Amino acid sequence: MATDDHTLKAFDTDIGELRGLIAEMGGLAEQAVGAAMAALKNHDLDAAATIVEGDKRIDALESEVERLAVRLIALRAPMANDLREVVAALKIAGVVERIGDYAKNIARRVPLIDDHSDIEPLSVLPAMATMATQMVTDVLDAFAARDADAAVRVCIQDRAVDDFYNSLFRVLVTYMMENPRSIGQVAHLLFIAKNLERVGDHATNVAEMVYYAATGNHMAERERGRLAE
Repeated sequence: MATDDHTLKAFDTDIGELRGLIAEMGGLAEQAVGAAMAALKNHDLDAAATIVEGDKRIDALESEVERLAVRLIALRAPMANDLREVVAALKIAGVVERIGDYAKNIARRVPLIDDHSDIEPLSVLPAMATMATQMVTDVLDAFAARDADAAVRVCIQDRAVDDFYNSLFRVLVTYMMENPRSIGQVAHLLFIAKNLERVGDHATNVAEMVYYAATGNHMAERERGRLAE
């Protein structure tokens, strides 16, 4: 019996470490998106370069999650709820790593956009970023709490991000048509907007994994109106 108690405590310790790694990854990815948008607004090339370099830490954390998850499965042989949580964490780490990549992609565009750009749509991008990063915060909270209802609410938020992107896309295309000299600059903004839309999509993907880990069921199919990639 003592051996069983020891095994359970060791498993709980490993699960706690796994959750901590996911939380750290998510926090860094969320901060990177916000910092990339601040670098864009301020045309801060040094900050942009720091974000690109900082992505290596998120990649390293993903590798740590993979090693720990594989060790847990191999040594602890988790079942049912526990196995779902380990597998979900493994998949979530991959998705969060991609969110970090989107922040890095945005940062890499900063030097390509003119300082003090007078492109009006640039001013609304931070609002879209705020919506997308809030989804990341909410879905990681849902994972930590194993809250299936919170995961569903994150999916609902994604519709607002998609609507924002679709509206911004139309505005930017119209702006390019009316200001042909701005095409190069606006193309970069379109790329950034698409990256923010994908952050929201990936938060939704995490929400689906959280829901499955918490309930054992797959979330019902959603009509998200996602643009073809």
